Amino acid sequence: MSLYRRLFEYSTSTPYLLLIIAPLLWGGNAVAGRLATADWQPFTVTSVRWLCATILLFPFAIGPIKRDWPVLKKNWLVLFSLGAFGMAAFNLLMYLALNYTTAINVSIEQASMPGLIMLANFFILSQRVRWLQIVGLLLTLLGVLVTATAGEPQRFFSEGLNRGDAIMLLACVFYAAYTFGLRWRPDIHWMSFMWTIAASAFVMTIPFASWELAQGSFVIPSFSGWMVLLYVVIFPTVISQLAYARGVEILGSNRAGLFLNLVPIFGSLLAVLVIGEVFQWYHLSGLVLVLAGIGLAERAAGKR
Repeated sequence: MSLYRRLFEYSTSTPYLLLIIAPLLWGGNAVAGRLATADWQPFTVTSVRWLCATILLFPFAIGPIKRDWPVLKKNWLVLFSLGAFGMAAFNLLMYLALNYTTAINVSIEQASMPGLIMLANFFILSQRVRWLQIVGLLLTLLGVLVTATAGEPQRFFSEGLNRGDAIMLLACVFYAAYTFGLRWRPDIHWMSFMWTIAASAFVMTIPFASWELAQGSFVIPSFSGWMVLLYVVIFPTVISQLAYARGVEILGSNRAGLFLNLVPIFGSLLAVLVIGEVFQWYHLSGLVLVLAGIGLAERAAGKR
């Protein structure tokens, strides 16, 4: 067995490695999305992203799709929903949010997703929740609130959230729903799954991108704009999604969802290093609260 094959088999069977790679690339996605605002409109770049992913994956997916076709046809609504709401809606809203808020804020606010997943498991599946998990959830949400209100959480009750942060939190609801919904993913080849949700995401984005283009403000992106798109298509779109889906398959959505809390760490670091955003004291406070939340929730989960 070649070294490359051994490395591939190891990486695809090691959930912790997979669930670190995914948030690292998603942290980069927030930075790329911020850079994309200089060249792309949010709905157009999301649509082009998923179109490119669909084309890129098709030669590799055609064989598995043929074998899985009966299952795909039977479960098309579940698969379309996963792609449309988890992939398309999340990214449509995130790229829109990045026109109004920072990449650091967007990264930290994604830490709300594990708590949303836990709430879905509790209310829909009546899954037991320990008190430490509840405390962890509250700490995580407080960290998000501290970040979104620039260190003044009391402002939420008088002024609410700014447009960008509110849009991003709505995006998190959609991705949490996607993670929760992965438990109903049919038993198909991973490449069939990836191509199907990519194609579904593209279909979902068509009316939004069409409306945006109809406004007549589209301009041809610069070279750097195309490079941002290339990064987004290959890394956050394809590699990270495969890694995360496989990690959820091995560990389950509750435990895998906790690793989404690494997104704010990676995203904040990359935002500072790559685009020079300023890391404020309230960002640090938010991250500390988020990490405390994930620690408590993981400790509670380990006692089951």
